[in-house]
Formats: sequence, structure tokens, C-alpha cells
Amino acid sequence: MRSRGSQNQLSGNSFGSRFSALVLAMIATMATIYVAARLFQEAENRAYLIEELEKRIGQGQSAVSIDDTLKVTACREQSKKLSVLETELAAARQEGFVPKHLPGNNKKHPTKKVLLVVGVMTTFGRRKNRDAIRKAWMPAGIAMRDLVDKKGIIVRFVIGRSENGGDSLDEEIETESSHTNDFVILDNQVEAPEEKAKKIKSFFIYAVGKWDAEFYAKFNDDVYVNLDSLGGVLASHSDKPRVYIGCMKSGKVFSEQTHKWYEPDWWKFGDGKSYFRHASGQVYVISKSLAQFISINSFMLRTYVDDDVSIGSWFIGLDVQHIDETQLCCSSWSPGAICVAV
Repeated sequence: MRSRGSQNQLSGNSFGSRFSALVLAMIATMATIYVAARLFQEAENRAYLIEELEKRIGQGQSAVSIDDTLKVTACREQSKKLSVLETELAAARQEGFVPKHLPGNNKKHPTKKVLLVVGVMTTFGRRKNRDAIRKAWMPAGIAMRDLVDKKGIIVRFVIGRSENGGDSLDEEIETESSHTNDFVILDNQVEAPEEKAKKIKSFFIYAVGKWDAEFYAKFNDDVYVNLDSLGGVLASHSDKPRVYIGCMKSGKVFSEQTHKWYEPDWWKFGDGKSYFRHASGQVYVISKSLAQFISINSFMLRTYVDDDVSIGSWFIGLDVQHIDETQLCCSSWSPGAICVAV
């Protein structure tokens, strides 16, 4: 006669056996479904390959090889990557990181590469200065074209628009430009003393989009320049990819609000209140890659009170070679000097 404990033990063993059998049955069922699905998929693949094989044989082509399959797969991957890059490029253009007009892409713009593009910064009421420069060193008419063709140098006066827009000041410049054909008029730039740095930035954006040059320069309209000598100096630096050439200086940062050159951000320049090294604004030259950098990142380049400091600040932190070229110190004439201020 079995005890109650023995009966419970047998009952427990029976339940365990039934549970194990149920688990095994479920696993077997899932395995069957998985194998059937794989067989069905393989059958579909075989049918597809047979169909493709028959098409190729019927067309006199060889069967699909492993190399062909790898090429197709690689092509699809490259296509996906290209699609992603195109999407990212479109987004970058919208954010201003890529210039909308690249040199040579617009048939209206010259595609011939030149050595140097010079922007002579001028303003309203400076007609006498411009005429003096035209007589001294800036050619006109046929001579202007010869300067481009023979020496690869383009020179233009640069000016913005009147704050009033379309007034007599703008009309005078337009009349002068129609006779001399030597202006770059920046339609979206206001001509004002406090806008100097932004005006220079606008010029570099315009110039790099219109002319493909090795170098781009900023001149004041009160200096006389020997373009032949300048061309020789630049030729000696043509092997350097990122150069900033000029009469380098630093100078004091003025924190007094009553001072003419008061710098609101004076505290950013340290306890010594001294500007970093930058080129004197009378004449300086930057290489193409730096002009492109300004064009691409123009929206995020800030300006200071001193326009020369502003331009110099844009190159701080970049891999740029600062070249202190004493021949571009125009303050006083000296033997071998390329320019002189008047």
C-alpha cells in the first residue's frame, strides 16, 4: 500500500514529464516553421536565379558570376552613400557652410585663373583719390585688359551703397562707374565707417565667387603701389597654401569709451590689452584658400571696431602662415618698398 507521500511524488513526476514533453513539442514546432520558411525563401531565390540565368542564356550573355554580384552590391552601397552625401550637402548649403557660387561654375564668370585680385576700398567723396590712383598705377581701358592678360592682375575700386539707398551719392558712383568700368559696387553692403570690416568681408565673398585667383588683396585708396614688385613678392609665396601677407603689427586695445577706437570687447584681449598680430590695413594679401574660408563661413565671422583686427581674428586658430612683409609697410617710403601712403 503506497503512502500519500509516494502518491504525491508520482503525481509530481507525471506533471514534470508532461511539461517537458510540451516544451519539446513547442521547440520542435518552431524549428519546423523556421526550416520551412528558410526552404521557402531558398526556393524563391533559386527560382529568381534560374529565371535570371535563363534570361542571360537566352540573350547570349554569360551567367551571373560572383564578381558580377559583388560589383552590383558595391554599386548599390556607393549609391546609398552618394545619396546621403547629397542630402548632407544640400543641408550644408542651406546653413551657409558651402558657397552657393563656386568659381568656374557660372559661365558668366571668367574661368581663366589669374595671379591677384585687388580691391581698393573707397567711399563717397573720394573721387580725387580715385583719379590720382588711376593716373599713377591703376590702368584703364585697354591697359586694364593688358594688366590681366600679361600679368594676371585685376584691380577694382570697392564701394557699398548709400544708407538712404538710391540717393545722389549712389547716382554719382554709378555715373563714374559707367565711364571708368573699374568698380565693384556691393549692392547689399551699406557704405559707413562702422561697416568697414563687413565691407571687406563682402568684397572677399564677391571676389572669390567671380574670379579664380591665387591671391586676393585689400588696398586703401590713399596708397600708391608698384604692381610689378608686388607680383614678384607673391610669386615667391605661390607654393604656400595658406598665407596672410602684410606689414604685421599688434597695437593697444582701448577700453575707454570716450576713445575713438574704443573696443567694447576689450576684456577678451587679456590683462595686457594688446591686439594679436595682424596686417596693417593699407595693403595686405591673402591666399585663395583663406578667401574661400571667409566666403564659406562669412555668417559666423564676427567683427571688431578695428577692421584690420577683424580680418586678422578670422585666421587665429587656423593653420595659416603669417608673413611679415616689410615691403608692404606703406607708412613711409624706403628702398625696396612696394607701396607708399599719401
